[in-house]
Amino acid sequence: MKKPNHTIRVWTFLSLLAVLAFGVTTLTQTAAQDSNSGAAPAETTQADGDAPEAKADENETADSATEPDSADATTADETIEIPEITVVDDNAAVSSQPAWITAVDDFFGKWLVAPAVATLFFDFGTGKLLGEKKSIPFVVVWLFVGSLFLTIRMGFINVRGFWHAVRLTRGDYDNPDDVGEVSHFQALASALSATVGLGNIAGVALAIGTGGPGATLWMIVVGLIGMTAKFTECTLGQMYRKVDKEGIVLGGPMQYLKDGLADMQLPGMGMVLSTVFALLCVGASLGGGNAFQIVQSLGAIQEEPALSFLKDYPWIYGLVMATLAGAVIIGGIRSIGAVAGKIGAYVVTSLYVLLSNYDQIPAAVSSIISGAFSPGAALGGVIGVLVIGIQRAVFSNEAGTGSAAIAHSAAKTDEPVSEGIVALLEPFIDSVVVCTMTALVIVITGVANDPQNAALIDSSQGAALTSQAFQTGGFAWFRWILYAAVILFAFSTLVSWSYYGERCFVHLFGKRSSIVYKIVFLIFTVLGSIVTARNILAFSDILILGLALPNMLGLYILSGKVRRGLDSYMSRLEKGEFDQ
Repeated sequence: MKKPNHTIRVWTFLSLLAVLAFGVTTLTQTAAQDSNSGAAPAETTQADGDAPEAKADENETADSATEPDSADATTADETIEIPEITVVDDNAAVSSQPAWITAVDDFFGKWLVAPAVATLFFDFGTGKLLGEKKSIPFVVVWLFVGSLFLTIRMGFINVRGFWHAVRLTRGDYDNPDDVGEVSHFQALASALSATVGLGNIAGVALAIGTGGPGATLWMIVVGLIGMTAKFTECTLGQMYRKVDKEGIVLGGPMQYLKDGLADMQLPGMGMVLSTVFALLCVGASLGGGNAFQIVQSLGAIQEEPALSFLKDYPWIYGLVMATLAGAVIIGGIRSIGAVAGKIGAYVVTSLYVLLSNYDQIPAAVSSIISGAFSPGAALGGVIGVLVIGIQRAVFSNEAGTGSAAIAHSAAKTDEPVSEGIVALLEPFIDSVVVCTMTALVIVITGVANDPQNAALIDSSQGAALTSQAFQTGGFAWFRWILYAAVILFAFSTLVSWSYYGERCFVHLFGKRSSIVYKIVFLIFTVLGSIVTARNILAFSDILILGLALPNMLGLYILSGKVRRGLDSYMSRLEKGEFDQ
């Protein structure tokens, strides 16, 4: 292939985005005209309560930049919520900040957060038509269009390769002599620990609270097409991984963007995209994948009377989490895989509530299906519900951001496509299974329709709403299981992101820099419990979604190589060449 052809393919992809943007704008204008309620224009570009608040007014004061929102553990793994600070006196919280932190926070808000939000969350004017909580951010369109394109390009491998993915994961084709650090299952568990998290607890509750039960169906749809994005990026992670003399694997977008695009006669673009990705990933791992997890989980548990001492001594929580995380990350990816496989309390509790109310499940499923196509004017019709579902699913499973490819590149296999097929299970488990279980619990218990919980929805306290659902459908002491899930999910997420960040740091600065990164990472774990500057954490959190910009572009250009590898693999599979 020649370079001009790749340029045409890139412009074709961008043209698809432009066409979709035009179509969405047209549809939302129609929905807005048909609406009897008339949604008010949004002052900020915000994605269903998850996008950081960053006004374009440059005269915004430092106090407004650091004013905390409500205290809840919303969508931490969705990676775009500004950390919310739990304090008794908001004014005291602001005044207690050291002057240098306030100054740095103000700088981040004015010069970094606002431009990043203006770029990633540019909403094509849909916020003014549907309302700010149903606007369509650019990053959602970028990820959704990319995932849809890859699903078609790969011949719906998310469907036809599903059973084979299950067999690979359970070890039917494992070869202990293959090069790598972990098994297929451990690689999948490691990647899942970074995505299945607080978003599955809080994000789903907010989706139903704002968009109704129908948002669940669209979350499932986006989760299904996200499976192919995960397949593509994780296959490339295996194709271009490097293994040193000690057997340590270095793989992921920073490798396949550099070497893969070089193979496509685009070395300059590959070098730029890989470097940008690595830099974004290091920053994202310290903030969104670490400190952000601490501040969110701390805010969720310290309102419990028995844990109220954490309000006065939050550093205790940060220190404990840093100690536990240090014990794991020093052990490397093998330890991460072992830890990730032990988190199941939340799923068991959800199943208990569902089984206890099994007779109401058919009605709940019916309301989800009918609600997905409800023309209710207050929600902007079908478009409003669809947008909410897309946002929650995309921000939950991280398909297209490339982070999971770093973990899957360490799997023991000499067949790159096989690991990609294993990886496609990740969005299915996250968005289709776990999120759907949470949605059914919330719909069955009816907590989202209770007028007394309206304040929780308005203030984006999704974790509190899910806690009420657990207690309504089960027992009061179920809240302790939710607290445990919040802590475990936050811990597993930060541990997995430590691996992502460390691999990118080594890519930039060499293998000897690994210990430096780990020390810095643990320092940020403690800082997450005591530094409450919103914009500092918001910017580092935004970086995670920023990973999708270079990664998805690379996936599109390299999709032909992946498709050829897939066709070859499936042909050999049908001939029985992999049977033991």
